[in-house]
Amino acid sequence: MVNDELANAVLKVMEKSDQPLETKEVEWMVKGNRGATRIKVIYRLNNLRGEGKIKGKFVGPGKGVWIWWKKEAFK
Repeated sequence: MVNDELANAVLKVMEKSDQPLETKEVEWMVKGNRGATRIKVIYRLNNLRGEGKIKGKFVGPGKGVWIWWKKEAFK
């Protein structure tokens, strides 16, 4: 993810947070970035999780919610 402003903003939010965040909270924190829709934020979060830069877990029945945290949060 080279030169992706939204992904960089999401990663900064996750690195600064000392607690797990829901997708909605991450979306709210990066709202100032141009084009930061919920779908784009979820896409970036999943890409960052796939690259091993953050961790995430789907919680709850049905539609549920995703919870995200920085890689070193629980060591």
